[in-house]
Amino acid sequence: MSLIPWLRWTEAPPRLSSRSPAEMVLETLMMELAGQMQEAERQHRERSNAVRKICTGVDYSWLARTSQPTYDLSPGERLQLEDVCAKIHPSYCGPAILRFRQLMAEQEPEVQEVSRLFRSVLQEVLEKMKQEEEAHKLTRQWSLRPRGSLALATFKTRVRISPFASDIRTISEDVERDTQPRTRTWSMPEFQALKED
Repeated sequence: MSLIPWLRWTEAPPRLSSRSPAEMVLETLMMELAGQMQEAERQHRERSNAVRKICTGVDYSWLARTSQPTYDLSPGERLQLEDVCAKIHPSYCGPAILRFRQLMAEQEPEVQEVSRLFRSVLQEVLEKMKQEEEAHKLTRQWSLRPRGSLALATFKTRVRISPFASDIRTISEDVERDTQPRTRTWSMPEFQALKED
């Protein structure tokens, strides 16, 4: 008996998936939707069995097992949801799933309402993506704008900063003439304009 088939070290290492991130996001979100729909169906069956058991007083579910009709999305609705899922960026896939699960736990919707709830979560995520993209675009515009201007350059040449000067001159000297001079905080530097000759 040969042990070679049992030894996996002779095989090539597993390759990474050749699917694109968008395909993986689409598949993950649609699998989450299918799983939540099955869970909603199961909860609906449990609730109806509990109500039937309370009404009749007897549980015959063990005796007769009938196939339960399952709810399925229409092809058009599935394609629309897949189209929206394809627009979701991979970094937003996890938060979208968490939000969907949170709403499912809070609302406990019927099976027919699950796809509507899923669509609303996807729309929220798309709006959030758009808002963050616009904010990123604005920050990029501000970071790429020219830093200096001609007025700022001439201002810098005329201003001298002296941290320990005792004579403070301000623009509103006429207002401050009648008031007592304040003692300056020594931790703050004094800005004084140079006198041009």
